[in-house]
Amino acid sequence: MRGLDTYDGAPVDQLRGATRRTLIGLVDMALRERVDLVVLAGDIYDRELGDFRAALFFREQMIRLVDAGILVFVVKGNHDAEGQISKRLPDVQGVHVFSSRTAEVIDLPNLGVAVHGRSFPERVVSEDLVPSYHEPVAGRFNIGVLHTSLTGRVGHDPYAPTDVAALSAKNYDYFALGHVHAREVVREANPRIVFPGNLQGRHVGETGSKGCELVVVDGNTITSAEHVSLDVVRWHDLALDATGLDTVTSLAHRFQEVCQSRVAGAQDRLHAMRVTVQGETALHTLEARDPGSIAAAIQAATQDFAIADLWIESVRLALRSPIDRESAARRPDAVGEVVRLVDELAASDDALRTWTLANLDKLPILPSDLVDIEPGKLSIEQLRSYLADAEATVLSKLSTAAA
Repeated sequence: MRGLDTYDGAPVDQLRGATRRTLIGLVDMALRERVDLVVLAGDIYDRELGDFRAALFFREQMIRLVDAGILVFVVKGNHDAEGQISKRLPDVQGVHVFSSRTAEVIDLPNLGVAVHGRSFPERVVSEDLVPSYHEPVAGRFNIGVLHTSLTGRVGHDPYAPTDVAALSAKNYDYFALGHVHAREVVREANPRIVFPGNLQGRHVGETGSKGCELVVVDGNTITSAEHVSLDVVRWHDLALDATGLDTVTSLAHRFQEVCQSRVAGAQDRLHAMRVTVQGETALHTLEARDPGSIAAAIQAATQDFAIADLWIESVRLALRSPIDRESAARRPDAVGEVVRLVDELAASDDALRTWTLANLDKLPILPSDLVDIEPGKLSIEQLRSYLADAEATVLSKLSTAAA
């Protein structure tokens, strides 16, 4: 949630307090459902704590659980491994943090459960920890708690690598996995293996419903396992097709229609959206003539949207102008010259990159959205988007001049 102050009008307090409110929601749900135990599979903290406030808040929520007779089991992951977090507080009786030196098994005969786990000794763990886990306890529902990337997951470092075959060979009944922020049911049963994901998406790269998995066991059999949404802010990366639209009013109406389906059943939280307006539309010419028109139309649409609380993180454009390119390219005037140059550049990724970087170097001042970006690191998709915007801007000015 860093960098929010740079967003004009961002609901900073709602966003920065989201992760704590979701932890409160987890505890509230556990108390309401009268669960027997809560399993936390690592990365309670994201980085070294500047003071004790976060640790005190977490400890307070754990006390709420144990005061209700709910046991808590925690493994430490790469972010909160031994030595990564120096701010320590007294242990909470009823909260078991697994050792990082060796795997442990906690037998709970009264519940008919055995919980197995091992914490990370340091941030980078390149070995498979599964072989160190104990054999299942006979007559118990055996739960393995592990922080791992399995065989690798996009966007996550390959820590404690292992695979489904290794997990299955332990003959446990359930594996609760940490590290990966997206929910994923890796295996449905025998054993059930789940990345529940994080409780709260922290940026637009972590979209959709976030929460925990609520598991009900009868004897040694799982009778139900469901995802429970706990997020108080839900992130969306919304692609809005503006093809055929020619007014900002029609664009606003289409945005509201798409939003209505997106927030259905989840109106009781803030929805944070990155909107990419795409397609072939006359609005591209309008935007070229009056930059910011499309973003303003989207913002205005949120003011009229009474179904849920919306915040627009950003509006991005991937538009094309509805012109007859073949006819335009045959014109002997400046319009034809522009279209021919754009077609030539668009035909080759290398040519586009080389031409763009060479001409950016000639500009005394970079466009505002490029000031903090190293142009050489722009993706080819970004370059093509900028090329389309530049063409629309030049053609709009040529049309205005001709008129």
